[in-house]
Amino acid sequence: MTQQVPSTEPELAGVRNFRDVGGLPTVDGRRVRAGRLFRSGHLAHATAADAAFLTTLGLHTIFDFRNAADQKLEGPDVELPGVLNVNLPLTDPADGAEFWKMVRDGDLEQLRSLLSDGRAANRMVESYRAIITQRTSEHSRVLHALADDSVPALMHCAAGKDRAGLSIAVTLLAVGVERSAIEADYLESNASHRRYKVHRSSTSADAMSPEVMELLSPLFDARAEYLAAAFDAIEETWGSVERYVTEGLKVTPEVRQRLRDNLLD
Repeated sequence: MTQQVPSTEPELAGVRNFRDVGGLPTVDGRRVRAGRLFRSGHLAHATAADAAFLTTLGLHTIFDFRNAADQKLEGPDVELPGVLNVNLPLTDPADGAEFWKMVRDGDLEQLRSLLSDGRAANRMVESYRAIITQRTSEHSRVLHALADDSVPALMHCAAGKDRAGLSIAVTLLAVGVERSAIEADYLESNASHRRYKVHRSSTSADAMSPEVMELLSPLFDARAEYLAAAFDAIEETWGSVERYVTEGLKVTPEVRQRLRDNLLD
C-alpha cells in the first residue's frame, strides 16, 4: 500500500482544497519534492491571511483552469505580488453556466430529470474523458512551462477537484508517479474540510433535502471511477502513458527530464 506523507497543510479560511503534492512516490523510487507543486480550489475568496500565506510559498505561476462562467460566478483570483497568473480554461464537467444555474436554482423534478439514474455520474465520466482527449494542447503548455521556469506552481479550478485534479494527475503521470498514489491524492478532495460548498438559491422546503443532496453528490464527489475513465481514455487513444506524453502532449525526452529535475527529489 502506498504510504502518504503526513499532512502539514494550513487551514485556509477562504481557499478550499489546498495541498502540497510533495512526497508522492514515483515508480523508480523518487518522490515529488515538497514545495514545488500545489493544488487548490479558486483563490477568489482568499482572505488577507490566506494571501499572506500563499505569498510565503514563493510561487512562480498560478494556473487557473476556470472558464469565464466560473470567474463571473466566483470572481477573479486574489493577486499575489510577483506571481504569474495563467488562465487556461478547461472543459467544465458541469458544462457551463446554464447547468450550474439549474444546480443552484432547479426544483426537485428538474434535478431528477437532469441527474437521476446515473446521469450525473455519466456526465462526469464523459467530461473527464473529454478533458484528456480534447485538451492536450493546454496540458502540453502546462508541462512545458513546469519544465522551464514556472515552479513552484499552484494549479486550481473552482473546487480544485476535476480540472485541477486531472491536470495534477497528468503532471504526476509525466514524471512517473505511481498511479495508486495519484488516485490517493485525487481522492483527498473528498475530505469534509476540502469539499466545495454546495449553494442552493431555492427557498423551498426540499432545497437541501437528502434526495437533492444525493442527486447532486456525483457532481461534488471525487470518485475513483472518474479518474479511471481518464486513464482509460489515455490507453484507448494513445495505447500507453508513454505515447500519450510524447505524442499527445508533445513532451520530448529532454523536456521530460527537465520536468523531473524540477519536480522530484
